Amino acid sequence: MPADLAVIGLGHLGLPLAQAAVTAGIETIGYDTDPRHLTEPAAGRTPADIRRMLSGGFRTVTDPAELGRVRTAALCAPTPLGEDGNLDLTALAEAARALAARLRPHTTVLLESAVQPGTTETFLRPILEEGSGLRAGRDFHLAYSPSRVDPGSRTHGYANTPKVIGGLTPACTESAAAFYGRLTDKVVRARGPREAETVKVLETNFRHVNIALVNEMAVLCHDLGVDLWDVIRCAETKPFGFQAFRPGPGVGGHGVPLDPNCLPHTGRTPGHPLRIVGLAQEINTRMPQYVIQRCATLLNEHGKSARGARVLLLGITYKPDLPDLESSPATEIARRLMDLGATVSYHDPYVPDWRVRELPVPRADSLYEAAASADLTVLLQHHRTYDLQGLAVKAQLLLDTRGATPAGAAHRL
Repeated sequence: MPADLAVIGLGHLGLPLAQAAVTAGIETIGYDTDPRHLTEPAAGRTPADIRRMLSGGFRTVTDPAELGRVRTAALCAPTPLGEDGNLDLTALAEAARALAARLRPHTTVLLESAVQPGTTETFLRPILEEGSGLRAGRDFHLAYSPSRVDPGSRTHGYANTPKVIGGLTPACTESAAAFYGRLTDKVVRARGPREAETVKVLETNFRHVNIALVNEMAVLCHDLGVDLWDVIRCAETKPFGFQAFRPGPGVGGHGVPLDPNCLPHTGRTPGHPLRIVGLAQEINTRMPQYVIQRCATLLNEHGKSARGARVLLLGITYKPDLPDLESSPATEIARRLMDLGATVSYHDPYVPDWRVRELPVPRADSLYEAAASADLTVLLQHHRTYDLQGLAVKAQLLLDTRGATPAGAAHRL
């Protein structure tokens, strides 16, 4: 049977969209060449969520011919950073070509992947037009909408999060708005796809720059003997001009900051106005090393060396209460501890197996017993299941990188 929507790419972007569409009663199919995206659900979705979607009529397809039988197609392919620091658009290009060969007139094509400004018009549009023989803006609608997903959030879901849309033409924008209006309470129209793409750049960089600021404050406050967590508690009472961010051992997740050096040459301007983003990346990238320095110092202060020390890492995912390891700083911290000669183990209720440098890291079965026997326990992620007050009592030495333990119960970042 024909579907109203095809979601191409069922990872951390596509799966939430497909779930929202099914919930809204939209006939939806999912197309993905990676079968793991259904056996290992992303973006906080669980196997139970998948079962509910399937019972609601959601279908997964492997035949790209199915893409030619839908009214709306959403491209949600991953665009990770490549080794050269640029976004890798390989998966997006493959998804676009698969769609282009089956694209029919009057279809609305939406792009949600994180991309550089201009990608919808200069990269995606030519692939779709050359593969289909159709003209964007005349024969089919084309628009960009930045994904806004807060995995695991209990307050911000798809329906109550405004959706930004920028179409190639006014008609493209309205066609996209008509679709997203079925999923969300509010649709925000941008002037065009470049503006909508740049919204994603601003939102992602805003997060990274502010995390970098508070990470630098963490180092400064430790050197000054100031309780940063109390500073933040007081500062966030200001009702204007301030938004509280909190430090941590690094920055993880799927949203990568866009450094100005990654912009196309034609998009650069003298002076590189986004150089603050490059500095923020530098600061956030240094945080795992700062955690290692604090670990070594704490061990030394208690008459122990990092070499041969038993170190337990608690919570290795990038976000609390999610089984997602994407860009988690835990991996870099584990590597550096191993380089110092420490014996590393971990505990995480959401990660049954973990490998670093292709080697399995021992998983602690009993949290309290492991903390009691470890020379140092490092809280990297605060999962709700952790009883931190009880943990602080059991652990020989506890470094809290999230400021989650009661004041005075542990050493804080």
